[in-house]
Amino acid sequence: MTSRMKTCIATVSISGDFRDKLAAIAAAGFDGIEIFEQDFLTFDASPREVGAMVRDHGLEIMLFQPFRDFEGLPDPQRQRALTRAERKFDLMQELGTDLMLVCSSVHPEAMGGIDRAAADFYALGERAGRRGLRVGFEALAWGRHVNDHRDAWEVVRRADHPHVGLIVDSFHTLARKLAPDSIRRIPGDRIFFVQLADAPAIEMDLLYWSRHFRNMPGEGDLDVTGFMRAVMATGYAGPLSLEIFNDQFRSTLPRLVAQDGHRSLLNLMDQVRAAEPALHIEMPAMPPRARAEAVEFIEFATSEAEKPHLEGLLAGLGFAAVGSHVSKAVTLWRQGGINLLVNTETRGFAAAAFVSHGTTVSDIAIRVDDAGATMARALALGAEQLEQATPAGELSIPALRGIGGSVLRFVDARSDLGQLWDVDFRVTAAAAPAGAGLTRVDHIAQTMPRGEMLSWTLFYTSLFDAEKHPMVDVADPDGLVRSQAIDGAGGALRFTLNGVEAARTQAGRFISDSFGASVQHVAFATDDIFATAERLRALGFPLLDIGANYFDDLDARFDLDPGLLARLRAGGILYDRDAGGAFYQLYSGTFSEGRFFEIVQRDPGYNGYGAPNAPFRIAAQRRAARPAGMPRS
Repeated sequence: MTSRMKTCIATVSISGDFRDKLAAIAAAGFDGIEIFEQDFLTFDASPREVGAMVRDHGLEIMLFQPFRDFEGLPDPQRQRALTRAERKFDLMQELGTDLMLVCSSVHPEAMGGIDRAAADFYALGERAGRRGLRVGFEALAWGRHVNDHRDAWEVVRRADHPHVGLIVDSFHTLARKLAPDSIRRIPGDRIFFVQLADAPAIEMDLLYWSRHFRNMPGEGDLDVTGFMRAVMATGYAGPLSLEIFNDQFRSTLPRLVAQDGHRSLLNLMDQVRAAEPALHIEMPAMPPRARAEAVEFIEFATSEAEKPHLEGLLAGLGFAAVGSHVSKAVTLWRQGGINLLVNTETRGFAAAAFVSHGTTVSDIAIRVDDAGATMARALALGAEQLEQATPAGELSIPALRGIGGSVLRFVDARSDLGQLWDVDFRVTAAAAPAGAGLTRVDHIAQTMPRGEMLSWTLFYTSLFDAEKHPMVDVADPDGLVRSQAIDGAGGALRFTLNGVEAARTQAGRFISDSFGASVQHVAFATDDIFATAERLRALGFPLLDIGANYFDDLDARFDLDPGLLARLRAGGILYDRDAGGAFYQLYSGTFSEGRFFEIVQRDPGYNGYGAPNAPFRIAAQRRAARPAGMPRS
């Protein structure tokens, strides 16, 4: 019977001193570490003490690395390299590890030749074998003579030594656009170790890209799933390890990076198993990614004092109060297929959210195909469950902690949760009012510090059957905001994650003013935005005034029909178009520390979010928020 595949992470992947790293790695659920030599050298303990400390955390040292500039050297450098290796073997035995990574040489005096390199590795294997140790050869993408895993394998194959094997790294293969399927022809027992990293698609120097922009599998644009399918097809049964060099991760709390890393490995192998079921993968089973069906409700936490203003906005949007919670101070507002809750409880989670952030979105409930399975997958991926006492006779809705301390809940139609509105609420209206023609939640925009974007992108895409769009820059007069859209199930679930670095941007001020709240705006869909705009004006809803210059530029960009342009101008409606169709947008001004509402109409083939219009929206909202009499800057 084969044992469970072990997970590992290189100590260089996370910040902190060595103790911090070990504590975070162990807490995240990893089985072992790659010990990066510099992490050991800068730590004030002996090799034997370090090894004991690792084991005391329930971890193994699965790899010692890196050993550089070994193969292809002329004498006397060759002999010095072998002597240097013996010193590292001494260190490894003190630490209690048996495998050393040797990366392909970049030494200016290194000579090419597969047979020469193979002879060097045979000599190294002889020395390692006498100590019961092993060495693994890895092709660096920028290696002087060996920069392709196929060449590294040929060196290992010709060395033909039981203590010499291959180490493959997804970044080094995929960054050079090498076909990972060539790995399938390598015997799995000759692959000693597998390192994994993703990266955004950026054209730049390979070494700089590798040292600064790697990220967790699933956070970038490389086909790490295809790489791992090829590796697993060889019969490989060794550890799976993360080797991540990322400036952002080096300034992030170690426990958060470690948690994301472990989640990324579990999700990766789940995707490999789903893509190629015939592969034998000894990893914990989990339910498949959840298929979202709709946003079931959005809950606003507020106070009795601020409630009239919020409910006035909802009424102006065409929502109507149609019911109340059976035991809590929660009002149900409804329009079309949209359910909004206004919670003025003075105790409990929503009350704490209001105290922390002001009027805010505290809960988001997603209707999925199976709420229990979704929760099981989330917990298997290391998400944090929120447990709350539920009064007798009310439903216990599965809940996770989400962005900015908010709550993400799951309901479904197959369980008692499908009776939510009958059990937990007294609904007084027979049907949802037509209101202003709003039909459903189109998307929810969540704002966060730039350093959290990759983490939450991985969270959503590993939990839901959803994909991420290419990241875009949103231009604010005071800096750029990075925006990452995630959607799934034909648009039933859409989030936009907006990462902030510049504190003076609108999004940066929102984070500051709301003390870290997550949802900055909610976008509602309509089938006829022109009729909706007329109805909203009749209801007195404060629509955002878009300047005339925008519409003059719109005409130049798209050469629109004059009648359509006139209707857009009259309605204050923004417009975008791509190969899939057209997109229309309406906005409110800002309220409660920079929150706002959006109304959209999208053609079925349009999958964007109107990013080219964001600078005009931001400028208009800044003008609208300027106190009366304040001069223009």
